[in-house]
Amino acid sequence: MSTYRVAQVTAPGGTFELVEREVPHPGPGEVRIAVEACGICHSDALFVDAAAPGITFPEVPGHEIAGRVEELGEGALGRGWKVGDRVAVGWFGGSCGYCTPCRRGDFIACVRLKVPGWAYDGGFAEKVIVPVDALARVPDGLDASAAGPMACAGVTTFNGLRRSAARAGDRVAVLGLGGLGHLGVQFAAAMGFETVAIARGAEKAGFAKELGAHHYIDSTAGTPVAEALQNLGGAKVVLATAGNSAAMSATVDGLTPRGELVIIGVSPEPLDITPLQLISGGRDVKGHPSGTSQDVQDTMDFAVLHGIRPMTEVVPLDDVEAAYQKMLAGRARFRMVLETAAGSG
Repeated sequence: MSTYRVAQVTAPGGTFELVEREVPHPGPGEVRIAVEACGICHSDALFVDAAAPGITFPEVPGHEIAGRVEELGEGALGRGWKVGDRVAVGWFGGSCGYCTPCRRGDFIACVRLKVPGWAYDGGFAEKVIVPVDALARVPDGLDASAAGPMACAGVTTFNGLRRSAARAGDRVAVLGLGGLGHLGVQFAAAMGFETVAIARGAEKAGFAKELGAHHYIDSTAGTPVAEALQNLGGAKVVLATAGNSAAMSATVDGLTPRGELVIIGVSPEPLDITPLQLISGGRDVKGHPSGTSQDVQDTMDFAVLHGIRPMTEVVPLDDVEAAYQKMLAGRARFRMVLETAAGSG
């Protein structure tokens, strides 16, 4: 019997354990991936803690997957994929294809979106089975440990910017310099935006400039963030990557007329924004979901073209518990990535 290892939790908020399972075959329209690397996203806590509906245990999280196609199920053949192809799978882990958003081509808004680690076992494992429509092709020049985070953190920031109201030359602010924000600043600069990084502490100014930011705002310096933005001329778009509702709300008055606050950082707390703030200047606030498998592929291609990479700390799958706890504690700089024997070889 051929086996593989998964990192699972058996109860809400439990610790990870490595167990062996029999290697399954993909079903119709599915492929099996030999996982080489998988990023650890803060959203994985939603599944580990059973904070999302429908979670069953044992739970195997992980939705920043990179590896190689190992086996194609019936119906996956002839879809442009073959054994050995390098692929990535992110938050978008497949769609139903028949709900109203899917029929309109808005697959990321599928009401039955198949998120790895939620709809099926995720990538904290040596192998994973996914729907074929979840696959993004990894370009040459991008290794697995970088491709995995690009499938969630990368595509969310890249897509959030390119689908915003900003155009090349506009002033764009990125709130936060963490796992999402450090990529957002790189993408914003490469897209031709006058890029402003906003974070806590004067010591991060040099790092922000290294990422490509033209300006840095220390949110602890005393000057309100909105005022600091207006001193620069205002921001056409603020990409809010930090999961802090108060920090997001503090940027609204720093937007230009017709400016947008694009929210990609997750927070359970309500925003403190008045209708008057939005009506004055016709400002918008919107949430932005991740992106489809094609969007992931676009993100990776753009990243290779412009030399953009996530900053990662790569550890073996055996160290999953320590790596997960480091992410939860906010000590990851900037993405913890699990690597399997296939990836390290």
